[in-house]
Amino acid sequence: MSFDKGSGSSSGTDFETIRGRNYPAIRQFTIFLENRVGQLLEVVRRFEGTGIRICALSISDAAECAFVRFLVSDADRGREILERSGLAMIETDLVGVELPEGPQPLLRVCTALLQAELNIIQAYPLIIRPNGKPAVAIMVENIEMAMETLTEEGFTIITEGDLEDDPTVEQ
Repeated sequence: MSFDKGSGSSSGTDFETIRGRNYPAIRQFTIFLENRVGQLLEVVRRFEGTGIRICALSISDAAECAFVRFLVSDADRGREILERSGLAMIETDLVGVELPEGPQPLLRVCTALLQAELNIIQAYPLIIRPNGKPAVAIMVENIEMAMETLTEEGFTIITEGDLEDDPTVEQ
């Protein structure tokens, strides 16, 4: 399967041409918070009552501030909530990949990306289990090549639509 960087479409899989739910990447939001008690809680509370779940979370602490990276179950609405909060924010595309069964599934993912000479910049697990299986979010240098490589190696790519439905959560 080859992904066309310019149009968001691919041969063999139908993806929307405008950035939307079926785009094969998942969007990460990075926000910058003061290093004060309760700052993360304030951000998390912004999603309370919206029906939007935080699906993955990573925090990097620095002297003056913390960088909080996360994925949400509805990226478009999540972005609106964060924009209204007035927080400094960066939106980035990541590859979501389901971890295969068997020993050392992360080793298999890393090996496939290494063979394609792709560097992993960031990685963290998803809190939810799309399709009932563990998954990771990975930032790479070339997202289209990473998705193509992982798909060719038989891995299942997690899309934003997969983050909406968590089979482990009762409705």
